[in-house]
Amino acid sequence: MALGEFELIRRYFAAAVCARASDGVALGIGDDCALLALAPGEQMAVSTDTLVEGVHFPHGAPPRLLGQRSLAVAASDLAAMGALPLGFTLALTLPEVSPAWLRDFADGLDAMAATCGLRLVGGDTTRGPLSLTVTVFGTVPAGQALTRAGARPGDLLCVGGNLGNAAGALPLVLGQRTASPEHSEPLLDHYWAPRPQFSLGLALRGLASAALDISDGLLADCGHIARASGVALHIEQSSVPLSDALQGFAGGQAAMEAALSGGDDYVLAFTLAPHHLSPLRQRGHEPVVIGHVAEGQGVYVLDDQGQDITPRQRGYQHFQEQP
Repeated sequence: MALGEFELIRRYFAAAVCARASDGVALGIGDDCALLALAPGEQMAVSTDTLVEGVHFPHGAPPRLLGQRSLAVAASDLAAMGALPLGFTLALTLPEVSPAWLRDFADGLDAMAATCGLRLVGGDTTRGPLSLTVTVFGTVPAGQALTRAGARPGDLLCVGGNLGNAAGALPLVLGQRTASPEHSEPLLDHYWAPRPQFSLGLALRGLASAALDISDGLLADCGHIARASGVALHIEQSSVPLSDALQGFAGGQAAMEAALSGGDDYVLAFTLAPHHLSPLRQRGHEPVVIGHVAEGQGVYVLDDQGQDITPRQRGYQHFQEQP
């Protein structure tokens, strides 16, 4: 029997664990609007991401992995603002109704919602080419949100972990290459289930001068900080962190290219004054210092002699644009 829109929502999403009531959600799925409760002095952070089949993920991608990924990439924006996760909505466009596909997708979505501490509070379903639109909501004390503006000359440029894993995984995702589990599993896990760095984002409140999450590549996204702050960012290539899996799979030069210009890392990049590095470490975090903020404008990659070796390719290219 064909499922109507409301039966589809009730069976696969309204009944999910992530749709249950929680603190901050006064009214969830089942009415014309959700009602979210903010504590006095709190602001709401809101972000939306759309993933389209054939552009942001390959045709025929496993639905459980899509459920994980679609929520994680949106939730990472909350982490980048130093926001505490609250809830999310899902707008799902489907070419057809497949109970097996919906069950697996909802399972993946529910698993990532539990990881992120997010509650499903509403959404929409319609028929058409497969696309997934997730809007996330979080809370942050007024005046404490992290933004892209505020980096100052003399600040350190840091990242929250290894870079390039998701871009390095693309040949595996697209079925162009195979690799041993030692190399393939960490890369594929990073691509399909990125972990938004909420704990780091919260710890950066009051310490970071600017921050964002790396979605389009280190160079492209650092360019946003440089423009918003009116400064130059100098990246020391030898300090850019690469995983053993990426280096073993892609090789040194290709691994570095993935780290600098590949997308989908969802690792935080941020600037902070040098004297704030120790307090951040005392809070249990180990940021990687990859450069510094200087007078000027733009983003530059420097070799060990301080020479400019900035690559021409600066940002992520979608699937259909891959060479």
